[in-house]
Amino acid sequence: MNKLLMEENDRLQKQVSRLVFDNGYMKNRLHSPSVATTDTSCESVVTSGQHNQQQNPAVLHPPQRDANNPAGLLAIAEETLAEFMSKATGTAVNWVQMVGMKPGPDSVGIIAVSHNCSGVAARACGLVSLEPTKVAEILKDRASWYRDCRHVDVLHVIPTGNGGTIELIYMQTYALTTLAEPRDFWTLRYTSGLDDGSLVICERSLTQSTGGPSGPNTPNFIRAEVLPSGYLIRPCDGGGSMIYIVDHVNLNACSVPEVLRPLYESPKILAQKMTAAALRHIRQIAHESSGEMPYGAGRQPAVLRTFSQRLSRGFNDAVSGFPDDGWSCLLNTDGAEDITVTINSSPNKLVGSHVSASPLFSAMGGGIMCAKASMLLQNVPPALLVRFLREHRSEWADPGIDAYSVASLRANPYTVPGLRAGGFMGNQVILPLARTLEHEESLEVIRLEGHGFSHEEVLMSRDMFLLQLCSGVDEDAPGACAQLVFAPIDESFADDAPLLPSGFRVIPLDAKTDVPTATTRTLDLASALEVGSGGSGMRASCDGSGTCATRSVLTIAFQFSFENHLRESVAAMAKQYVRGVMASVQRVAMAIAPSRLGSRIELKHPPGSPEALALATWIGRSYRAHTGTEIRWSDTEGADSPLMLFWKHSDAILCCSLKPPAFTLKFANSAGFDILETTMVNIQDLPLEAVLDEEGQKALSAQLPAIMQQGLAYLPGGVCRSSMGRQASYEQAVAWKVVGDDGAPQCLALMLANWTFI
Repeated sequence: MNKLLMEENDRLQKQVSRLVFDNGYMKNRLHSPSVATTDTSCESVVTSGQHNQQQNPAVLHPPQRDANNPAGLLAIAEETLAEFMSKATGTAVNWVQMVGMKPGPDSVGIIAVSHNCSGVAARACGLVSLEPTKVAEILKDRASWYRDCRHVDVLHVIPTGNGGTIELIYMQTYALTTLAEPRDFWTLRYTSGLDDGSLVICERSLTQSTGGPSGPNTPNFIRAEVLPSGYLIRPCDGGGSMIYIVDHVNLNACSVPEVLRPLYESPKILAQKMTAAALRHIRQIAHESSGEMPYGAGRQPAVLRTFSQRLSRGFNDAVSGFPDDGWSCLLNTDGAEDITVTINSSPNKLVGSHVSASPLFSAMGGGIMCAKASMLLQNVPPALLVRFLREHRSEWADPGIDAYSVASLRANPYTVPGLRAGGFMGNQVILPLARTLEHEESLEVIRLEGHGFSHEEVLMSRDMFLLQLCSGVDEDAPGACAQLVFAPIDESFADDAPLLPSGFRVIPLDAKTDVPTATTRTLDLASALEVGSGGSGMRASCDGSGTCATRSVLTIAFQFSFENHLRESVAAMAKQYVRGVMASVQRVAMAIAPSRLGSRIELKHPPGSPEALALATWIGRSYRAHTGTEIRWSDTEGADSPLMLFWKHSDAILCCSLKPPAFTLKFANSAGFDILETTMVNIQDLPLEAVLDEEGQKALSAQLPAIMQQGLAYLPGGVCRSSMGRQASYEQAVAWKVVGDDGAPQCLALMLANWTFI
């Protein structure tokens, strides 16, 4: 592979030199706009567009690129081809090889991600033992390998004079979590052959700036943009292909809550979900075609792969809950709930016409119910958490709920389980079915051994079976999404068995590394939190825990079948169960977290931060001046400065700007960041009214004059909301005015005593 890459590099260097020469030559020849539509070569179209745009900006007017004008679309296509080639084989993007994705004889290929470019981009190259035409066929079938793809519609196919094709494509993708909207794309895809026998498939979004026809506009979707991307497939001597893959997108990250934006701004996540996934899928197909892959449970690999796709797709359908699939929110669901319950009374749209859904839904009428939620986790690697959930199901699962789910596949199944721990308590046995070539995904059957306690339960107890898909459990894969999805099956395990997938998805949140320097006291105080005591001066991005933490978003979704007359009972059971699972996962996360990242990380006040020390001093001194007593500095053993006393206090202390009525949060102590579930950067300009509930806001507004005149007021206990939407209760709140050395007001401090998540 190394020799082949050296040859490829040499060839591409010569190609770049030739293209530069040809480009300069054609620039000298082009003097009129008509040349752009008569010469359809890649170089002439692109350079003529650039040249004439400088001379006459009105030349490339959008009407030239109308859907009824193939020449205009061809111009876009050739321009896309040139830009894609400059990324795939050139330096148009600053590529950085992904850490942990080193090339080798068993690796998927060479993976690189973008650095400081518009949008996010990833590139991969690798060898596969398939011919270019077969590779192109697989890559074009995006729904077969891109798990976030809901569907792809090819709305127009236009042949070109050079033997290629132009396709206008509308694609929808699933939402990553329950807290963000799904994305859709309107793109032009160009397939063409090159002189050296290579195949190129390139793609870009059609926008107002590029021209071209307007695509479908679907409600509840956020339009994202594909920047010039695609696949270069070069035949190799002796068979096989060398593949270059470039994915470059702008996912419109500003449309999601700030705490979730890293999900849409991380090139590592893009590389794992799209770029590397495409290359892995092709290698998997090639491996299966070789006949060297053993059959699991007597089934061909393609059949098992279909099961994996159905599990993943069913879980994505549940998380996104699209109305055109029949999903709707339960009417009596409280909008303030952290758990969303949706129902689907048209389940045949989900299970598909090829699947027999009759065992799930009796003649009495019913449907599917989904209870789902998302929450923020800290200091827990996604792979470690999912691996624990897979291996220790008894730590979080209720066997009674499992029994209910499995019973829905049998005759007369519908009884709502009581919350008793009776029957069906046994071990789980993992029976492997299939693993992908890179071992990043495994399909397995889980047998839950039934053991009854009473005589009746012994007679009724039966083993239960789940079909389970586990992926992303490699801790060394950067940006990998870890997922555990399972669905009850019966003993027959038929190919067309209906599946109601439930499970967990954990996606890492990359810390921002390009935060601009600020001169405010807030970030000066943030800079006072340093890693270790080695004096190296290297600072880490700290979160609410006060440590330099890894953060991730956990999405939970559980599906149940129900009969109409039991709908309310099943809804209550589903909410209670998911709430219990969330609590169990939190306990598991705390148990397996690397002890606050180890003793080598600690907080200390570095020299040269007078603003940090001053603000902490003012907070404590102002409280003493207003009350005549010191703040009860609990849990602060070993703290040797006012800053550490403030930071380590067990009650949440929030600092707000003094600009009523719209108070904005500026800083908090460690407990404050915990209750807000936000970061040092994301707390900026978070309104206090988004944190306090209506009663809390009224209480603060009523006491505000007293606070400004007398300096302090006590507020009753209440409920607040984190940036992730979770509710927390507190027994009492204390608000006081913080003044500086000159007596001038600096901020408003709000302490929430004895808080806990509900």
